[in-house]
Amino acid sequence: MDIADRLKLDAPVVQAGMGGGIAGAPLAAAVSAAGGLGTLGLLPPRKLRAAIATVRDHAPGRAVAVNLLMPFTRRPHIEVCLEAKIDIAVMAFAIDRALIERLTDRGVFVMVMVGTERQATEALAYGANGLIAQGREAGGHLVGTVAQADFVPKALALAGSRPVFAAGGIATADDTRAALAAGATGVVAGTRFLLTNESGAHPVYRQRIIDTDRTLETTVFGLAWPERHRVIPNAATDRWCHPDGTARRLPAAINKFSAPLSRVPDRGDGALLRLQRPALPFLTPITLTADMPAAWVDRAALYAGETALRLDRITSAAQAVADLAP
Repeated sequence: MDIADRLKLDAPVVQAGMGGGIAGAPLAAAVSAAGGLGTLGLLPPRKLRAAIATVRDHAPGRAVAVNLLMPFTRRPHIEVCLEAKIDIAVMAFAIDRALIERLTDRGVFVMVMVGTERQATEALAYGANGLIAQGREAGGHLVGTVAQADFVPKALALAGSRPVFAAGGIATADDTRAALAAGATGVVAGTRFLLTNESGAHPVYRQRIIDTDRTLETTVFGLAWPERHRVIPNAATDRWCHPDGTARRLPAAINKFSAPLSRVPDRGDGALLRLQRPALPFLTPITLTADMPAAWVDRAALYAGETALRLDRITSAAQAVADLAP
C-alpha cells in the first residue's frame, strides 16, 4: 500500500485530533489543504456532520479524518462518520474490535493510538490498518508510558507492513526526520498545531504555552475522565498538584470514582467550566477555547506537550505543516 496516496498526503505530517473544540474544521481543513492530514476532534453529532462538510469544501480532494475519542464516542457519532463517508478514523483510549470491523468494512482506514506493546498487539489483532505510537512526552491525554523514540521501534516490530506514525515530541522538521529515520511512516503533532491561527484554542491559552517553562503529567483534571494527561501549570495545578504533578488526595479521590459521568451525553463544556474554580477540587478535562472568557485560563486544563518548551511562536497551519515537513 502506498500510504501517502491512501491518506492523500504530500507531507508525512498528521495534525492530532485535539478535542474540546481545539481541532475544528478551520484547523483540519487548513492542514489538509497544505498537504498534511487534518483531523477533526470529536464534536456533538450535528456539529461533527457540519465540520466534515466544511473540511470537504475547503480541502477538496483531501482525506477527511475524525478522532474517535472512545470514552465519549456514541452511536450517533459513528453513524455520522459512516453516512459522511469519512476516509480515516483514529481510535483513542479504548480498542473496540467490533467498531474497527464495522469501519474497515465500510472502507474507512482505522488508525489506533497506542502507548504500550500490549495495546499495539491488541489493535493489530483486531484489524487496525495502522498505529499511532504515542510517547509519554505528548500533550493532552496519554496512553504513552515511555519516550516516543523508545516506543516507536517496538511498535514497528509488531506492525509489520502496517504503517506506524510517531506522536509526542514533534515540533520541527528535525523531529520528523528522526522519526522517519527510525522507521516511522510519518508523525503526529498536537501542540505545534494548537499554536496556529486556525486552532480553536483561546489566545491567552496559546500565549501561556509560549511562556511556560515546564509541563506537568497529572490526573488532576480528571473529573469524568480519570486518565493521565499533560498540561502546563496554572492556578488550578498550583492548588491541587504536588510539585511532581501528581494530584493531591482530594481531587484524586473524587476523580477515581467519576468515570461513569463520561456516559452523560453533551455535557455542555462552557456551562461546566463556568462553575469550575481553581479553589475547588472538581476539575473537569475541559480546555479553554476562543469563545470562552480569558479569565477562565486558571481554571481550565491547558493541555500541551513537552514541545511547549521549544515552541515560541504562533503561525498559520500551512506554515506549521511546512515547518514539520522533512
